[in-house]
Formats: sequence, structure tokens, C-alpha cells
Amino acid sequence: MAEFKYEIVERIAVLSQGANGWERQLNLVSWNEREPKYDIRDWSPDGTKMGKGISLTHDELAILKGVLEELDI
Repeated sequence: MAEFKYEIVERIAVLSQGANGWERQLNLVSWNEREPKYDIRDWSPDGTKMGKGISLTHDELAILKGVLEELDI
């Protein structure tokens, strides 16, 4: 598997925490020195391991925000 680089540019929020200490976080992350994207994924307690997640551009996040505002939750 090819290696990749990442930098957490900004930690925005912890969305939840599992019994094992892993946290689902919303962060602004630069992958392979590219433009940072908003990223939702699980991180180990020490921040060295990550689970699968999703990265969104600013425009995609704005669309998602609009959709969430319309939901009855």
C-alpha cells in the first residue's frame, strides 16, 4: 500500500467517543500536502491510528449543512 502524508490543520470537534477511547472527530486535514478538507473519522486515543472516514470540500460541507438543516431531528 502506498504511503501517504496527512496534517491535521484544525481540530474542530469531537462528535463521540467509544468505550475503547477512540473518538469520532471533525477535523480540517491536509492529505498528501493538498488543500485541506473537512474530515470525519475515528481516531485512536493517542492520535496515531485512524479508521475509515469521509473527506469533504468546503462546498460539499456547505451542501451537507443545508441538507441537515432541513431534516427533522
